Amino acid sequence: MSSFSKRHGYGNAVPAPITVREEAPHDFRGVLVDMAYEGLKNPSALREIVCRVLRVRADSNNWSEFPNIDREVRDLIDEAPWYRVYDIAEAIYAGFSQKHRHDAAANFSQELNAYFVEHGIGWELHQGELRYRGPEGFEAAVKNAHAAVMQHNHRTAASELHEALNDLSRRPQPDRTGAVQHAMASLECVARDVCGSTATLGDVIKAHRNLMPKPLDVAIEKIWGFTSEHGRHLVEGREPTAQEAELVVGLAAALGAYLAKLRP
Repeated sequence: MSSFSKRHGYGNAVPAPITVREEAPHDFRGVLVDMAYEGLKNPSALREIVCRVLRVRADSNNWSEFPNIDREVRDLIDEAPWYRVYDIAEAIYAGFSQKHRHDAAANFSQELNAYFVEHGIGWELHQGELRYRGPEGFEAAVKNAHAAVMQHNHRTAASELHEALNDLSRRPQPDRTGAVQHAMASLECVARDVCGSTATLGDVIKAHRNLMPKPLDVAIEKIWGFTSEHGRHLVEGREPTAQEAELVVGLAAALGAYLAKLRP
């Protein structure tokens, strides 16, 4: 049975500002263990996953599930580098999926993502992989755009949008230039498909002023100009900032969704 808060609509927490990316807070490390236990039979099953990810040997002197193996698991996760903690989260999901425990995998993903939103952690578990999560407006724009272009069979555009998110997710250094390039390529694909053209996005907009309500047609040209300097023809020292990359990806996604809906 679902919890009181979910049954009565209190379970959707207000998203906290994103403050965590390249770290795994101490509290989260402990909560991750608790979430895993909701689907695993005992601590030794989790220890197997953790030891495999961290490439360490299980302590053969620990026999009892509680408190010994549980303590061993928690200590290993507490002492692991931050990025290994996220590796463990992906491995837990994979463990459920490989054993065809799809309900457990879905529940783990849902609970983990809800925790990330509530505690301002800028990652999201999507189909078993942790990927970049931006502010609420950014997320809504990108997800709606991806759904819209897929629904209208703009599959190349959807793929480019997916690659933009992958570039933002890269670590230790996100590829913001690549994200901008892929986001604009996605928008360009949709515009070309809608207009039946092979021209660049800038030329498509100039030739089809009626595509966008004025003065947004000019706004697209301005975005195109920005990405020409910061994304497509990179100038030394002019790489987009994190905020600029999010802005361009979000705008390109929203505009692509709008254009995709112009044609049935």
